[in-house]
Amino acid sequence: MALNWLACFLLIPIVLIVLVLVVFYNRLVSLREQVRGAWAQIDVMLKRRYDLIPNLVETVKGYASHEKETLERVIAARNQAVSVTGDPQQAAKAEGVLGGALRQLFALSESYPDLKANQNFLQLQSELANTESQISSQRQAYNGLTAQYNTAVMGFPGNLMAGMFGFTPQPFFEVQDAGQREAPQVKF
Repeated sequence: MALNWLACFLLIPIVLIVLVLVVFYNRLVSLREQVRGAWAQIDVMLKRRYDLIPNLVETVKGYASHEKETLERVIAARNQAVSVTGDPQQAAKAEGVLGGALRQLFALSESYPDLKANQNFLQLQSELANTESQISSQRQAYNGLTAQYNTAVMGFPGNLMAGMFGFTPQPFFEVQDAGQREAPQVKF
């Protein structure tokens, strides 16, 4: 009889420890998948942005064909940003460069009144501004989820579980220069 009590006394803490480990593990998996899902949403918006840029460049070419250097800079920055996949830090760096190139492109439009009045240009500019706003919202959601996940991975006792099962902190999606991430201004 005493052996049964002793077995129960030892078995209850083991069961509780296993349950705690399962709960922590499942929480880490859930948070990691939420971070991945949030990044996938950013990726969708970035691809939409990348798809708009060639149309915008082609529209500008018709009015400002001698501004070849600026147009090439935009295309080069777009191609660099497209080539980055899955790494928020590299994507943020490429997005900063692309944002700067796009600002130069929109500054060009100030010198060409016919371009500023072109409906296609205005529509593309508006769509790009809308996409920029969506990227910004998605970035905030991603960074919020990443903060929760990183806190769970680095805090105690989650850090023990994370270390055992290979969960690592995720990088935030932070643009290198906050001024470079402003949405393009749409002027009518």
